[in-house]
Amino acid sequence: MPATRRWRPGRRLHWELLVGAHRRGPGDPTHRRIGTPDRPHWWRATRNTSGPALVQLTTDADEVVVRAWGEGAEEALAGVPALLGAADDPTSFRPAHPLVAEAHRRHPDLRLGRTGAVGEALFPACLEQVVTGSEAYAAFRTLVTRYGEPAPGPAQQPGTPAYGMRIPPPARVWATIPSWEYLAAGVEQRRSAPLVAAARRGAALERTLGLDSAAADRALRSLPRIGPWTSAETRQRAHGDADAWSIGDYHVGDAITFALRGEKLGDQVALELLEPYRGHRFRVQVLVLTGAGLPPRRGPRRTLPSHTPRATRGRS
Repeated sequence: MPATRRWRPGRRLHWELLVGAHRRGPGDPTHRRIGTPDRPHWWRATRNTSGPALVQLTTDADEVVVRAWGEGAEEALAGVPALLGAADDPTSFRPAHPLVAEAHRRHPDLRLGRTGAVGEALFPACLEQVVTGSEAYAAFRTLVTRYGEPAPGPAQQPGTPAYGMRIPPPARVWATIPSWEYLAAGVEQRRSAPLVAAARRGAALERTLGLDSAAADRALRSLPRIGPWTSAETRQRAHGDADAWSIGDYHVGDAITFALRGEKLGDQVALELLEPYRGHRFRVQVLVLTGAGLPPRRGPRRTLPSHTPRATRGRS
């Protein structure tokens, strides 16, 4: 029988931000969404300090109904409020720009969640460095399917919505995957090397949860080839860091400047525009993308690589 709890958030939940942000593409074996974005039914496979867990999140009127299976079930239940934004405190946020203020007015219940699982956020972020989302998602799916373990409970019961879901590998497993297996999954050495180096420091990664935003950023960026973008993507998800905006992202800097200045001007101008919001820069990013979306894209699409074993198999 699963462990269960009911939790009343007292506000509308932005499910795609709070849970959907942890799904790495539609084929992610660690996350599944059943239903609609407004009335979702989420399944999440994760690994806590007490063990693996499969978590089911549904809604019943104004309550969230949570069921969890596995050794880490009770810990997973205890972490649900933080996952769904209960630990986020926006009271010091003061929107000034009209677009940000209007987005904040329209979404006063928007909160940023945290998983408390640094490795689970960092390792996929390493796979996503300098490649398209479809490449990174395919690599993550391949590696988790091969090196993860079956999630407990309904994930092992054919016919259930969670059937076949997998627990992400722990740090010690990511650290020992051979380089040729990364390459076979489409991950070249410039991405696998920082992932493996970070995985070898698995315990140190989790200790960054006790640090403030700047200290956690410094600690993560002290690892080989972990830059500001990877650190930010990790802190957004694991730490619930409201200041960890996605500097270095292919689109975000242009999106922020286009929304706030009317032109796509890149990261340096975005830094200047976000400076008055220090402490809440990621919150502004979310509100900008919620209120204005991405600017129009022009120019050729980025070509996919053709030199990896995975790409070569795709042509055969």
